[in-house]
Amino acid sequence: DTPSEGKVKIGGFDLSTGNRSSLSRIRRSTVSFVFQSFNLFPGLTAEENVQFGLDVSGNKSKFTAGHVLSDVGLENRSTHFPHELSGGEQQRVAIARALATSNPILLADEPTGELDFETGKQILKLLVSQANMNRAVLVVSHNREIAQIADRVIQLSSGQIVSDGPPINGKKDMDELRW
Repeated sequence: DTPSEGKVKIGGFDLSTGNRSSLSRIRRSTVSFVFQSFNLFPGLTAEENVQFGLDVSGNKSKFTAGHVLSDVGLENRSTHFPHELSGGEQQRVAIARALATSNPILLADEPTGELDFETGKQILKLLVSQANMNRAVLVVSHNREIAQIADRVIQLSSGQIVSDGPPINGKKDMDELRW
């Protein structure tokens, strides 16, 4: 998509001026996605789905597919295909795929939507650790509680920004979260 107004720049590159090939290259090497619908390949195992993300990014990563699957609690499910995994497990494979790359930007759409509270907190801790390692992490969520651990919260209503700043009630520690 192209912006309806203004400019979007990544690393000084204006995305509105790029052709399809250059935009694709920028996306692969700069941005990791956690899609709400997971977008896993049905013919690949959990480990192969994560490895695919590593291969496509073209970046050298210090992580292996097995390492990040362990980080999301799926080390014992690495050889399973998506249809053999629960919705929450599929979501964690998608998260592992995004975490595995060394891309500087991570966009996560509802990353805890299919997860129970404790697993959701584990995933949020991983995302916070990524942000603490100077990776830009943008989380989209309807869960207002998650916003309380963010450094910056941008609230939208009908496609318009209605607030932009620190969490409204102050930033919380992970252990204070409840939903």
